[in-house]
Amino acid sequence: MNYHFNFYICRPLNANINTNKLNMTKADIVTNISDQLGIDKTDVQATVEKFMKEIKNSLEGGENVYLRGFGSFIIKTRAEKTGRNISKNIAVKIPAHNIPAFKPAKVFVNGVKSKVEVA
Repeated sequence: MNYHFNFYICRPLNANINTNKLNMTKADIVTNISDQLGIDKTDVQATVEKFMKEIKNSLEGGENVYLRGFGSFIIKTRAEKTGRNISKNIAVKIPAHNIPAFKPAKVFVNGVKSKVEVA
């Protein structure tokens, strides 16, 4: 007896990917800005790259970045804690460290709440 199943545990490599796009990439942002403002894509790409680099450099320098109406790129401090290495079954001390974080502005949050459907 031969069995044939029409399902996969993992999607096969040649399967069609869902065309409902739910993510935006940096390339999409550059294309949208270029199309809306009529500026060359290479100029927009350079501007977006520089913008991201400035935020990164500010955070690495210990400065928070505040963009009114959009949000804040801030540095959060994580306290020291004890973790566990499960392969060796030993306790591991994780030192205090800083991480970058983004906190959206209230206007931003309210816009998403009112315009995006709950999945």
